[in-house]
Amino acid sequence: MPTLYHAPQSRSSSLLVLIEEMGIGDQIDVVEVHVRRQDGSGGPDPRNPHPEGKVPYLVAGTDHLRERGAIVAYLTDRFPEAGLGRPVGHPQRGAYLSWLFYYQGVMEPVLVLDWAKVDHPAVRATFRDLETMFARLSEALTDQPYLLGKSYSAADLLLSSPFQWLPEAMPEDPAIRAWVARCADRPAIAAVAAREAALV
Repeated sequence: MPTLYHAPQSRSSSLLVLIEEMGIGDQIDVVEVHVRRQDGSGGPDPRNPHPEGKVPYLVAGTDHLRERGAIVAYLTDRFPEAGLGRPVGHPQRGAYLSWLFYYQGVMEPVLVLDWAKVDHPAVRATFRDLETMFARLSEALTDQPYLLGKSYSAADLLLSSPFQWLPEAMPEDPAIRAWVARCADRPAIAAVAAREAALV
């Protein structure tokens, strides 16, 4: 059985939402660990096999996965019947993977660098800027409710997740705001939020 190492109210919470959405909670062992928090609290947990002490971290037999995009792709491929991914051979497979990698390689770095007030031509040339990143989202969402069309996918879960934590980072773009609201208004998010709130 795959094991997910998770710290409550962290980046790995979105993986709990994915597991809830997919209905595979009985097929994933979740181990709660401590991590170093941005405020300096917490610290490394010897139970966490992640080489940097981070979460999420997924161990599935000899496979060890870091990074949310990789874990999302792995789980949606492993459990295709849940319908939240796009399996090999699906006409939207490329678009699905592109959004997952866009999140890891562009969206999260741009949001974090903006939040940290880091601005440099090299950063903009490498990762884009907020306006460009938001434009890509808006283009995809102007004529459809979700990134891949009419149905919600794990790409929507991942790319909308930072706005659950930092709603002030959301642009005034109506299409993006409506999409974030749709993604936030799902029973799986409410269920995970309630469980994690009980731990605080």
